[in-house]
Amino acid sequence: MTAYIDWIDYTVFSALLVLSSGIGVYFAFFAKEKQNTTAEYLLGGKTMGIFPISMSLIASYISGISVLGLPAEMYVYGTQYWLIVIPEVLVSFTMAFVYIPVFYKLQITSSYEYLRLRFNKKVRTLGSCLFIVKMLLYIPIVVYVPALAFSQVTGINLHLITPIVCTVCIFYTSLGGLKAVVWTDTVQMMMMVAAIGIVMVIGILNVGGVSEVIKRNLESGRIEFDVFDPDPRIRHSVWGIVIGNYFYWLASCSVNQMMVQRCLAMPTRAKANMTIANLTIGIIILVAMCCFTGLVVFAYYYHCDPLSSKKIEKSDQILPYFVMEVGTSIPGLPGLFVSGVFSAALSTMSTGLNSLTGVIFQDLIKPLLKRDLSEATSSCIMKVIAAAIGILCVALVFLVEKLGALIQAGKSLGGITAGPLLGLFSLGMFFPWANAQGALIGGISGVLVTGCLSIFSQLAIAKGLIRYQTKPFSIEGCDPPSNLTFSYPPSNSQSVAWILQLSYMWYTLIGMTTVISVGMVASYFTGFNRAAEVNRDLLTPVIYRYLPQQKIEKQSLKTIILSESEPSEGKTKEKPS
Repeated sequence: MTAYIDWIDYTVFSALLVLSSGIGVYFAFFAKEKQNTTAEYLLGGKTMGIFPISMSLIASYISGISVLGLPAEMYVYGTQYWLIVIPEVLVSFTMAFVYIPVFYKLQITSSYEYLRLRFNKKVRTLGSCLFIVKMLLYIPIVVYVPALAFSQVTGINLHLITPIVCTVCIFYTSLGGLKAVVWTDTVQMMMMVAAIGIVMVIGILNVGGVSEVIKRNLESGRIEFDVFDPDPRIRHSVWGIVIGNYFYWLASCSVNQMMVQRCLAMPTRAKANMTIANLTIGIIILVAMCCFTGLVVFAYYYHCDPLSSKKIEKSDQILPYFVMEVGTSIPGLPGLFVSGVFSAALSTMSTGLNSLTGVIFQDLIKPLLKRDLSEATSSCIMKVIAAAIGILCVALVFLVEKLGALIQAGKSLGGITAGPLLGLFSLGMFFPWANAQGALIGGISGVLVTGCLSIFSQLAIAKGLIRYQTKPFSIEGCDPPSNLTFSYPPSNSQSVAWILQLSYMWYTLIGMTTVISVGMVASYFTGFNRAAEVNRDLLTPVIYRYLPQQKIEKQSLKTIILSESEPSEGKTKEKPS
């Protein structure tokens, strides 16, 4: 591809970076409430409105992986993955009625503080470390995505771009705290929607209308929602997407620090539930836009596939390639597209950095200190942590290039920690008999199982030992013309262990099930808790009716949380006479 963006596009892109940095500077130095306390830096002083928090949540979860990965997924494998919107709707109800009520009642800064209250410090440390590993695996992929798109439309090496975008993100995140993150997310969200929407409309017009887009995709077999084969090795089936992805999304939202932190930033639980509803609606709309854009791109390249004709190297480059081919005649469109992709990545990275900072400081550093720090010192330390994490993520981007498709790589690696984390919180909230020893043993077992599955399967994919059947492509309209129409065949399954062929969609469920089953068995052998002695505020409200009446007057949550002594595995304590 020889066409690159011009000065107008660079101006549009630069405006995004300058605006994002300006928001960080404003909240750091000019806003009425400075970001020099823990409550302000991590929770925005609990004064944030529903609209910016909702926009921030949507922008955080619709990352650059979605903006580039979803169209590429539709282009290569078809529409089966579009069904992810079903479990995402179901998860919103689960969050609102099962998990969020517990966190909101506790009013804790870090969601992993729950694991200390319910179990002990060791389990909290395990949960915090799992979250840190999860984000350190995820953020580099998020950063790599816009760098890939920018490289595609500028010709500049992506490893020169990566430090620039990360520096801007680190700057406004570390200085401005949650308020800067939320308001930059809001601006970036609008930029993202505008970019995807305009590219999709222009593509439809170039193809000849929506009906032609659907016709060409039907002819190639790309539009399908009926893969009901129960074989768990099938990459995307109805069962894997609806059931398997339900648990992945549940782990990503209901017990994830990024989500919990924003819900707790709302002044009331009712408003927190409204943000969850807005998140669901926004994700459904954006996923639909991204997926349909993939169908539009295939319809445009119906007779000449750039991937098969070696015009691009990876399927994730298909959307940037398309934008440069159809959008160069419109001044500023390539720049808007690159800004939209960067917006998706910046919003996710900034949210991740802010949440990671809170977890590292509250759960790992603060418990080790022998004296209390001033709010100003705490704020300064958190800013340094945010900057250090950002620098580390830049270094890890070099490893991302070796992975497979972005959607699969992101969820496969995310499954290493998503399942065990969901398992730990579910074990605590649903099973009052589980004790700290059981949670610790179960959590470690879950990490080992999902870690081996994910790492060895990704290695097999990188070696070409695991390859999935694609939809057909044609290059008969290419120059020089050819009458070839083909699809990439699947790999020989006999060369890879059966368990490594399991769809990555099931990793989270496998991890969660391992934690709960092993955790309950270990709790049995080390001595079950007495259900009547576990503080009900640490359990989900949906199981209250099945619990025995508490026999001991429970200590107030405020006393438990502020107490210097560690509570004994979530049990209530008798008040001194």
